[in-house]
Amino acid sequence: MTQAKSGDTVRIHYTGTLADGTRFDTSREREPLEFTLGASQIIPGLEREIDGMSVGETRTVTVPADEAYGTRDPSRQQVIERAMVPEHIPLDIGTQLQLQTPEGQAVMVVVAEVTETEVTLDANHPLAGEDLTFEVEVVEIA
Repeated sequence: MTQAKSGDTVRIHYTGTLADGTRFDTSREREPLEFTLGASQIIPGLEREIDGMSVGETRTVTVPADEAYGTRDPSRQQVIERAMVPEHIPLDIGTQLQLQTPEGQAVMVVVAEVTETEVTLDANHPLAGEDLTFEVEVVEIA
């Protein structure tokens, strides 16, 4: 039976959950996720676990935060004056906004905290700092 190896195009179905059991994503209601194994197209810890799996094989794996989206980095939070935010921009906690760096790069941030005078924006990935559990099924290897 063929086993997935670096350079193969692999298609998987997966369901991802947090330590408390909360499901954060699944491919079960859509097409399988397709990627090239070894090309760093998915999180490193999950890619490592899929290496060597066969078509039809199902595995449950836990990927530690440092092999997923990393640990939370306080330097990726920025406090700005509320007056600097145009009035038409929503500032509800959890709202995702796209900012542009002086170099023109787009950065996704989340409104983390709002006071009368300040807004805290967080550029950490929403799953940073989380250990992730995946139920993975290899659907195809090409």
